[in-house]
Amino acid sequence: MESKRTKNNELLHVGGIIEKILNRFNHEPDKELKKVWSVWNDVMEKSIAENARPAAFKGDILLLNVNSSAWMHQLQFFKENIIEKLNNSFGKKLVKDIKFKIGSI
Repeated sequence: MESKRTKNNELLHVGGIIEKILNRFNHEPDKELKKVWSVWNDVMEKSIAENARPAAFKGDILLLNVNSSAWMHQLQFFKENIIEKLNNSFGKKLVKDIKFKIGSI
């Protein structure tokens, strides 16, 4: 396997090359969406924060883990409110929908 060299004929570390490639294709909104973990407890009511947690993103859809099917059902009624609170904390509309699943909190 050949090494990638710069114009100065220096070897480049593969980690640096991969990071540059990922940064080129990583969308800025995705980076902003990752902030949801840091604002979750401050933005949500205590009962919601204790029973639901951000799990992942698929584009602009937030996946939330919830404690039980009862909480999953209950949070369906608050979905628009949760989206609005998160988007207000970001200062722009980044989360467009939420999907719930039972999982670890």
